[in-house]
Amino acid sequence: MGLFLPDICVALAAFVATLITTPLVRRLAVRLDAVDYPSKRRINTRPVPRLGGLAVAFGITVGITVQLIGTWFWGWPPVLVPHPSLDVEYPILAVALAIVTAVGTVDDIWQLKPRTKLAGQGLAAVVAVSGGLVIHAISNPLGGPDIELGWLAYPITIVYLVAFTNIINLIDGLDGLACGITGIAAVSMFSFAVLAHRPDAAALAIALVGACLAFLRYNFHPASIFLGDSGSLLLGFCLGAISLLSVQRTAALTSLIIPLIVAGVPIIDTLSAIVRRMRAHVSIGQADKGHIHHRLIQEGYDQRQAVLLIYAWCILLSVGAAAINQVDVITRVVIFVALLACSAFFAARLHLFEPVLRHHYNPKTHGDELVGPDNPAFEEEARTQHEHREELLDRLHHRDSGDGRKG
Repeated sequence: MGLFLPDICVALAAFVATLITTPLVRRLAVRLDAVDYPSKRRINTRPVPRLGGLAVAFGITVGITVQLIGTWFWGWPPVLVPHPSLDVEYPILAVALAIVTAVGTVDDIWQLKPRTKLAGQGLAAVVAVSGGLVIHAISNPLGGPDIELGWLAYPITIVYLVAFTNIINLIDGLDGLACGITGIAAVSMFSFAVLAHRPDAAALAIALVGACLAFLRYNFHPASIFLGDSGSLLLGFCLGAISLLSVQRTAALTSLIIPLIVAGVPIIDTLSAIVRRMRAHVSIGQADKGHIHHRLIQEGYDQRQAVLLIYAWCILLSVGAAAINQVDVITRVVIFVALLACSAFFAARLHLFEPVLRHHYNPKTHGDELVGPDNPAFEEEARTQHEHREELLDRLHHRDSGDGRKG
C-alpha cells in the first residue's frame, strides 16, 4: 500500500477536483448555451449541457500537481523522468493537452467546422511531437536490426495521436460511454506503465482514472452533463500520449500493439464507420446512426444496458492485453487471434459494417439526398440497388454464355 500511496493520492485528488468542479462547469455551459438539444442525430430527449471536459481537465491538472508537490516536499519518487532514449519536454506536452482541450471547448460553444477542428488536433499533436513524444524506431519482430523510421517518425506519431483523439470522440454517443471506456483503458495503461517502469505515463494514467470516475457520477445515465468535444478530444489525446510515454525510443511491436488492443472497441467503431460510409458512397465525415451504441439501442437494449455491454467488451480486451504482456510469443499470437475473433463476431452480430445511409433521388426536389433506415425511401433505394445489381449480373451471365457459344 505504501508503494502505491502516491498513485492513490493522485487519483483521489483528481477525483475530488473533478467531482467539485463539474456542477460549476454545468452552470457555465448553460450560461454560454453550450447545450445539446434533442434532434434526429442525438439520443438525448432533453437539453443537456456539455463542456464537461473542462472539469476533467481540471481534475487531471490537480492530480498531477499533487504528484509534483509530493515529489518536492513529501519525499515521493519523481515521476517526470523521461526514458533515457525518449527525451520528453513535459511543459510542452502540457501545452499540447491544453491546445486540444481549448479546441474542444471552442467547438462546444461555437461549433467549429470539421476541418478547423482537425487542424486544431493536428496542431496539438505537432506540439507534442516537438516536445520529444516520438517513436523513432521499432524492434524487428523477425530479428536483426531495428526498423528505423527516420523522418517518417514525425508524421506517423502525429497521425497516431490525432487518430487516438478521434476514436474516443466518435464513440461518445451514450451517457457515460466515452468516459467509462477511457477509465477502463487508463487502468490497463497504468498497470502496463508500472510494469514498464514508466512513472510519467503511470501518473497521467492514474490521474485520468480518478477524473473519469468522478465525472461518471454526473455523466452516467441519466446524464446531467456531457463531456462535449472538450472532454472526448482530451481523453483520446491523453490515452495516445500515455501509450507513447510507456515505450522508449525504440519500441517493441508488442508495446505498440497492446494500447491498440486496450482501445480496441473505439478503434473497431471508427474503422467500421469509415468502411460503412465508403460503402454508402458518402463522406467519411458524414454522421450516421451505425455506431456500436446505436446498433445496441436498435437491438432493444436501453442506454444503461448498452453502455455496460460495451464496458464488458472493453474489459475483455484489456484482460487479454494484460495476458499478452505476460506470456511467450506463441501464446501471445493465440490470445490475439482469440480477441480478434471475438471482436469480429460482435461486429458482425451488430452489422457494424453495413451502411445506414443511402443516396436517394427525390422526385419532388429533383435532388439527391441521404436517407436512413427510418425513412421509407431507404428500403426503396435498397431494393432499387439490388435490382440493378441483379440486372448487371444477369447481363454478365448472358454475355459469358454468348462468348462460350462462340468458342
